[in-house]
Formats: sequence, C-alpha cells, structure tokens
Amino acid sequence: MEPSYLKLYRCGELKRRAEALEARLASCDICPRECHINRLENEHGFCHSGYLPIVSAACDHHGEEPAISGTRGTGAIFFGNCNMRCVYCQNYQISQDPGHQDSKEMDFCTLAQQMVYLQNELGCHNISFISPSHFMPQLVRAVLEAVPMGLRVPIVYNTNAYDSAASLRMLDGIVDVYLPDLRYASDVRAAEFSHTADYVTQARQAILEMYRQVGNKLILDDSGLVHRGLIVRHLILPNGLAGSRESLTWLVKEVSPEVTVSIMSQYYPSYLASQMPQLRRKISLAEYLAVLELLDEFGIDNGWVQEMDAAENYLPNFNLDGHPFSVEQTRS
Repeated sequence: MEPSYLKLYRCGELKRRAEALEARLASCDICPRECHINRLENEHGFCHSGYLPIVSAACDHHGEEPAISGTRGTGAIFFGNCNMRCVYCQNYQISQDPGHQDSKEMDFCTLAQQMVYLQNELGCHNISFISPSHFMPQLVRAVLEAVPMGLRVPIVYNTNAYDSAASLRMLDGIVDVYLPDLRYASDVRAAEFSHTADYVTQARQAILEMYRQVGNKLILDDSGLVHRGLIVRHLILPNGLAGSRESLTWLVKEVSPEVTVSIMSQYYPSYLASQMPQLRRKISLAEYLAVLELLDEFGIDNGWVQEMDAAENYLPNFNLDGHPFSVEQTRS
C-alpha cells in the first residue's frame, strides 16, 4: 500500500500545504495556544520554538505498539520543546529545558536525509514524529523534501493530542497513522499538572478530526504492521487523576466502540512529580486492574495493554550518545 502523501506530492498538493502551513508561522496559530508571534523571524511563544525544527534525537525505536514497532522498529524523530508543561514528563530533558535545545535546530534537508536514513539504512517500518504539535509546518516541509530522496514508508503522528483541529485538517492524506494521547478527562487536572486549562475540549476535537481522516479500523499488512489508522493511548495515572472511566466512556460513545486503544501502565514519577503528593508514586495493582475492568465493561477489544511492570522499561535518557533508550522493550 502506497502512503497517500506520495499522491499529494505528485499532484503538487503537498507543496501547497507546506507553504500554507509555513505562512501561518508569521502569526503562529498552529496549536491551540495561538501565540500569534512571528516564528519565521524566530520569535518564541509558549513552545520556545522558532522556524527551524528542533530534533533532539532520530533513532530506531522498538518500544511502541507492536503494529508500529514491528521487528525493525519505528524511525523516531523526537522533537524538542513542547506546547504542554506536564510535571511528570518522561521526556523532560528535551521537552521542558528549552535553553539546551536551540543547538539542536536542524535544517529541512538534513531532517529529510535523517528520515530516509532511518528507512533505508536501519530498515524502520515507518517514520514517527514524536511531540510534533508545535512543529507541524516543519514536518510537512521535511516530508516534501524527503519524497524525492526516496521516502516511501508510512508517517506516524505521535502526539499529546493538544492539537488544533483546524491545523490537523492540513495533515489529511499526509499522516497515515495517528497516535494521540487521551490524557485527562478534567481541565482542572490538566491545568494543575500540564498547564493546559482547555486540554479536554482541544484533545477531544483533535481525536475526532483524526478519526474523520482515517476511521477506526487499522489497516494492517500481512506481517501485522499498520499502514493506516488511529490508535488512542491512555496513560493510567495514580489516584485516578487521568479520569479513565470518563475518557473511555467518551471514546466509546463519541468516537467508536471499535476504536483501537493502547492502555499504558508505564507512569513513573519523573521530573517534578516526585515532589507532588498525588503523583510521586507509580500506579498500584488495584488501579491497573480497575482500568482493565473498564475495557471489559465497555467492550473495548481492539488494542494493547502494557504489563504492570512497565514503569521502568520505557524511561529514556536523552543524555546518552546516539540513542535515548539503552534497553528496548516491546508492548504486549
């Protein structure tokens, strides 16, 4: 199956979308923050990011869902900085430390070459843009430059879901697989722990737009690799802070009971969370089992569930040379 961005490239639509998105950086409204600063002139808003993409790591990554990682991994492009401020972020070294990220700016040609290297030399099954919400125009430009270099694998959009639905419409036919978080059911919790007071509305609108584009049925090849579709991730937080019942209820009623869900038990009190009473421990077995019972209650059959001992298995270290993961694990 040919990724649909190749058709858009051949008809000139991919170039038109890249130019339209870049023009919006002059008064940036790419994500829901709508800071309206001129990133073309390297002004910085909430995400502390200017015009060029910040690439903190580009590597083969084997710790995503089996349909994405396969046997050779996904080609992970970890963008630096973020449009959220999660106090427990496992990627805090690159997402919450903008002062050390400017040196990792990368021109579009080099990023395109990195993508093709991951595809051709490392054999990655797809390219995953990780934390891409604030670099949407840049990733489209990079895909545009990578196609004539030989890029042919699916594009995965791995996001916190704090995305603008209007911006996501520009990705229709460019992104093959959407991999959003559904992190909170309460804006009070989102504001307290992620400095994002309108998360619930924005994330749900974003997921509905992703669903509109790719539907709820994963299209897999003969080896079980996803070529198109939507996988919604839900991270279990301690003390019920994620609002799992409310979020899963919304997914089933407003998106589809057949949506593919990835339940994540890997919460670890990283970054500032160890100082916060509600977040300074890993989830308990009872909390884990309660969410699994919700899957049965709501008839959610499609997807994956991490094992209970996942917390230490997915901790990255972006200070390592070349690769942020010293031990690669796969989800069950």
